[in-house]
Amino acid sequence: MKKTLILLLILAMLATFAGGCEKAKETVDLKVWGSQEDQAMLQTMIDAFKLENTDAIYNISLGVVGEPDAKARFLEDPAAAADVFSFANDQILDLVNAGALYEVTRNKGDITSANMASSIEAATVNDKLYAYPMTADNGYFLYYDKSVFTEEDVKSLDKMLEVAAAKDKKIFMDVSNGWYIASFFLGAGGTLKIENGKQMCDFNNADGVKAGEAIKAFTAHEAFITGDDAVLTGGMGSTIAAGVSGTWNAEAISSKLGENYAATKLPTFNMGGTQTQMSSFAGFKLVGVNSQTANPVAAMTLAEWLTNEANQITRFTTRKMGPSNIKAAGSDEVKADVALAALAMQNGFAVSQKEVLGSYWPPAEAFGTEMEAKNYTKTVQEMLDAMVAQIQQ
Repeated sequence: MKKTLILLLILAMLATFAGGCEKAKETVDLKVWGSQEDQAMLQTMIDAFKLENTDAIYNISLGVVGEPDAKARFLEDPAAAADVFSFANDQILDLVNAGALYEVTRNKGDITSANMASSIEAATVNDKLYAYPMTADNGYFLYYDKSVFTEEDVKSLDKMLEVAAAKDKKIFMDVSNGWYIASFFLGAGGTLKIENGKQMCDFNNADGVKAGEAIKAFTAHEAFITGDDAVLTGGMGSTIAAGVSGTWNAEAISSKLGENYAATKLPTFNMGGTQTQMSSFAGFKLVGVNSQTANPVAAMTLAEWLTNEANQITRFTTRKMGPSNIKAAGSDEVKADVALAALAMQNGFAVSQKEVLGSYWPPAEAFGTEMEAKNYTKTVQEMLDAMVAQIQQ
């Protein structure tokens, strides 16, 4: 009896010791911000994250703050802000300068290789990655009428102008808009940079002048037409056979063109005798981690999860958001969307507008307006010198 009692005591002690050695799961509290429209989708993604990551008990709450308002809301009280939040890429410089973002230090190589180079550039400041690319859907590309142009025709602006003129059709581009006109200068290798808080621009160098001459030739052509979105969507399929715009006009243009609806990257243009690919400005939505988060590893793990290939496809199927992830953008689902497939093609030649200050827009618009009006009282060099001087004031 005594031996039995001793044995039971030993077993009880061993059980207590073993139980004490088992480490209780850590509870990790995280807050996520997203737009009102994304709440249900984000909750589904978070639920899947919890099922996949069982190393801890994740207590993840959702808050409604959309990308356009993220910077302002964050800077009101960084300590109370979300651990993980999405924002528009043109906010990244202000967020980094405010010390708001945790540098991406986990799986940086995988994230970089998985996403379009332009989206990584948009999330990078001073060679450091500060955010996870989530979408690549705020940019422009070429819509065209398949009954007028072949796939070969739309590779070259010169060829398009030739075909359009022969068929009494027009090619649309809002050249008096600095967002669009930059496609020529950026394609020619021009740069916009911020130095000491000042906008620097080299669009008046030798290559910039060649780009300016190409704009002059384009706007002077009989097949050129300009205007706003209403002009494009109203004329597409009748007078207009091609136009530069973004995904927001996809439904209207598709309904006008029907079975002749098509889209692709921007064409090449004649830059002093050399065919040069037109570039573009691109806008991205990014996911950042709060630099004051109490759980940086968990926050980075969640941010990477929310922006992975599968969840970028989910964003497309649920909300029609264009992926920045290369495989997601190349998936059958995305490639079947004519506009997003064209945007994905163009994003390979796109430049983020994160280093564009407000001083750029009015002078660029003024130059484009003069081109559209065919005001040639000054040389292109003189006009570009004046434009750049105003941009850099």
